[in-house]
Amino acid sequence: MTDRKTWLGLAISLFLCGCTLAPKYTKPEAPVPASWPTGPAYQEVKPGPRADELHWETFFTDERMKKIIAMALSQNRDLRLASLRVEEARALYGIQRAELWPTVDAIGRGSREGVPADLSETRKRMIRERYSVDLGLLAWEIDFFGRIRSLKDRALEEYLATEEARRSAELSLRGAVANTYLALAADGEILKLAQSTLQIQEAMYKLIERRFQVGLASELDLHRAQTQVDTAKRDVARYTEQVAQDQNALHLLVGSPVPNELLPTRLDDVGPPMEVSAGLSSEILLSRPDILAAEHQLKAVNAHIGAARAAFFPSISLTTTLGTASKELSGLFKGGSRAWSFVPQIVMPIFDTRTWLALKAIKVEREIALAQYEKAIQSAFREVADALAERGTIKDQIAAQESLVHSLEEAHRLSTLRYTKGIDSYLGVLDAQRSLYGAQQGLIALRLADLSSRVTLYKVLGGGDRVAGEEKKEAQRDGGDPSR
Repeated sequence: MTDRKTWLGLAISLFLCGCTLAPKYTKPEAPVPASWPTGPAYQEVKPGPRADELHWETFFTDERMKKIIAMALSQNRDLRLASLRVEEARALYGIQRAELWPTVDAIGRGSREGVPADLSETRKRMIRERYSVDLGLLAWEIDFFGRIRSLKDRALEEYLATEEARRSAELSLRGAVANTYLALAADGEILKLAQSTLQIQEAMYKLIERRFQVGLASELDLHRAQTQVDTAKRDVARYTEQVAQDQNALHLLVGSPVPNELLPTRLDDVGPPMEVSAGLSSEILLSRPDILAAEHQLKAVNAHIGAARAAFFPSISLTTTLGTASKELSGLFKGGSRAWSFVPQIVMPIFDTRTWLALKAIKVEREIALAQYEKAIQSAFREVADALAERGTIKDQIAAQESLVHSLEEAHRLSTLRYTKGIDSYLGVLDAQRSLYGAQQGLIALRLADLSSRVTLYKVLGGGDRVAGEEKKEAQRDGGDPSR
């Protein structure tokens, strides 16, 4: 018994002093400039709230939009799947973490066999029976070289990567709902414009028809007016379809039909999202959920290298039981029936080329994960740069388009006036109508781009997830156990 306690104490000491052979993780340098691009196309950095510090309910000011986003966050099926994957990864991490500790099992056995005379100790044919009840550890691997610890660390990083992927899905969902909401408002406004244009074209057609009947307008003018009526009818049908499709897209994102009272009809009725600042440094990108997920995957592969290296060293396992045994079932718990066993085992690898190939494969996997991490940062930098370029030029585009619409309205008014007085032909009116209609549509598209670019900039800067990131870091400081 004393020897068994000595061996068990030695095994526990080895376990507690166990190390890991995983290489020390060093955060890679970000392969992008430290500051945002500058130039005439880019928005100047202005003081204001940072996107990652601004909660989405503050950033979005339209109350109806916020209600729809909240519905999507609770009902969207893609986000639900992402949350379930987090729970799955958490459970898998718990399983791997439990491998560090021994499992205690109760084992009951019974055997009955017939022994021929020439194999019997008494040289007589006999029936041999044995019954036992044991409590013990079965093949517990003592993690002296950190193989299980490395696998546990990998499982933890994969769990954290899955959590970041869920946060990224949530961030993308908020942006998708907002942009679809804005697109629905813009298409609804263009539909109203098309309907208004149709009314104007029909009134013009009736005017020209009366003039044609009294000989003041040509048949060519009448047919030209008809083409404008038909074009407006086509646009009314097309944008009626587009509005319906926008509503269907919003219903799918939300996961259920959106009440009609929450749906927008015009961009003028939508509260604009807040302006956010990108800050001076591109380091803000490192807190984006998708980049954090890529970094956790890199850490997971780094930890797996430790498990691959541990395969070159001895594997130590321990099996020990303590119980009672008897040749009769009724004698199991009588005095003198105590039985125990202590079976330590060490396996030393001598020649196995698979261990070398496995280590090489995992090192290549680490290089792949590193490349994916760096690419994620570069892609994020481009997304922010593109959004800043759009924000830097959109106001000038809108101002120019508004001036163009105003000029074309005057041109259309004057052309119509000159035609009704018989000074010019209807061709001038027709050209003015087409130009004005296209410019009005272009202005609505630019106003949509202005609002959508605010949403895009907020999203690509990791909007609203700083608090969630701090909570995750706090959990890691508590010991890296997500169950805490």
